Amino acid sequence: MGRAAMRRVRALVRVDRGMVTSEYAVGIIAAVAFAAVLYKVLTSGQVSAELQSIVKRALDVHM
Repeated sequence: MGRAAMRRVRALVRVDRGMVTSEYAVGIIAAVAFAAVLYKVLTSGQVSAELQSIVKRALDVHM
């Protein structure tokens, strides 16, 4: 790799130093919102019944 290419790579690496506090906050809010929606879906009556049915069928396998 030539010197010019190495300089370009170094410049690109230096540009991205991570997220700022506001980006972390937005990411955390999005993760919490997704977790809340997922929790509501998984604890709803129909989904809960289906999950229990799947577990029962898996445990009732006769070999």
